[in-house]
Amino acid sequence: MTVIDRTPHAADADDHMHDECGVFGIYRHTDAAAHAALGLHALQHRGQEAAGIVSYDGSQFHSHRALGHVGDNFNSEDVIRTLPGEMAVGHVRYSTTGDTVLRNVQPLFADFKFGGLAIAHNGNLTNAYAIRTSLVERGCIFQSTSDTEAFIHLIAISKGTNVVERVIDALRQVEGAYSLVAMTREKLIGVRDPMGVRPLVLGRIDDSYVLASETCALDINGAEFVRDVAPGELIVIDKNGVNSFTPFVPQPTKFCIFEYIYFARPDSNVDGLNVYQVRKEIGAELARESGIEADVVVPVPDSGVPAAIGYAEESGIPFELGIIRNHYVGRTFIEPTQQIRNLGVKLKHNANGQYLKDKRVVLIDDSIVRGTTSMKIVDMVRAAGAKEVHMRISSPPITHSCFYGIDTPESSELLASRMSVEEMGKAIGADTLSFISFDGLYRAVGHEGRNPDMPQYCDACFSGEYPIRLTDREAGPAPTQLSLLKTRG
Repeated sequence: MTVIDRTPHAADADDHMHDECGVFGIYRHTDAAAHAALGLHALQHRGQEAAGIVSYDGSQFHSHRALGHVGDNFNSEDVIRTLPGEMAVGHVRYSTTGDTVLRNVQPLFADFKFGGLAIAHNGNLTNAYAIRTSLVERGCIFQSTSDTEAFIHLIAISKGTNVVERVIDALRQVEGAYSLVAMTREKLIGVRDPMGVRPLVLGRIDDSYVLASETCALDINGAEFVRDVAPGELIVIDKNGVNSFTPFVPQPTKFCIFEYIYFARPDSNVDGLNVYQVRKEIGAELARESGIEADVVVPVPDSGVPAAIGYAEESGIPFELGIIRNHYVGRTFIEPTQQIRNLGVKLKHNANGQYLKDKRVVLIDDSIVRGTTSMKIVDMVRAAGAKEVHMRISSPPITHSCFYGIDTPESSELLASRMSVEEMGKAIGADTLSFISFDGLYRAVGHEGRNPDMPQYCDACFSGEYPIRLTDREAGPAPTQLSLLKTRG
């Protein structure tokens, strides 16, 4: 008999995978810190637990880092005035297990022989433990438990003759998925890992340049999109303009396909594709692959909305907001009793019963992780009077953990890793359950299908095919003295 663990988890209130970070950098603008704060507002979906900005005014660096949302910490002119200068880098962070502490909040800053450097990182180094062990043995002293600090130590001990050579030397020693922005007294530096797993874009505001995780951070600043930073490309922006370097051996690109499914904001253009349009295409593919007779198509808001629109348009079944989301529930809400905890799903979602009663409902969501939220949503829709509940998911089943910068439960906690699709459907209480196929997902992003010999994207969370070596995981458990290392930037 297959069951879902109904014991409350800390993540039940938001049973999704989470991206770890968003990065932003701006060069040569009189309001650099203010633009950085706006950019971080737009990137808030990429990290909700901490935010930071470091600026440079021509003589010294200034830093403001804090726990909480961007709007809670960069919401006044007084704060922005403490960050003067025409250069700034910023970061939003989503932590994994363990405490969120100020020492882990980025951008991180260090003084070197060549001067100060601030660095912000989105992604995960898969050899972080190995690097940290080696550096500690050499006498390096770590101040944080973030793998991002490894970059700082590698830059410090590099024999490179200038900062760009030192950064390249450091990058050649790390493995993993990352987009990174760094700022010195004279330069703004941006880089993507050789496979381009994490996104990074280049924009322009008049004579100023911007680097950001997504184009939505350009839009909020009135910046013009110039281009995506290419996989394996290092960009240096200084008084000479924009210079591009390719310090890595070229590799097949493996952009994270989950950016299109869930992580990126729907109004962003990511690696040449509009995210909202891709999600609508995914919904249309779902309707073609697993259409069913029904009366209404209902998204699980907000992430299921574009796919539900696409499903409705393709199937001809009316689209309705049969579930309404409360956007004003914080992650720190305290549920004091078991009775209240059992009602937890209604903190975020409530059934719009008039559009569900006596209806055959197609529910559209982006993914099923542990399955706890899906079960509660199905129960809620049935309680509102739905005659049938058919769930359609705009990703393939998530069967494996991500080690490239995404907060994912262990594989044993993933419902799809231990149940068939039919068993999952019964466990969450749906009449039927279907996921988009690999080929359908790849068609939605513009390919004829998934090339089984050389997948065009990183889809390891669905396939278990990890394109970048998992050095630390292959080595076994981390040594005791490194057990607190938080390996996601």
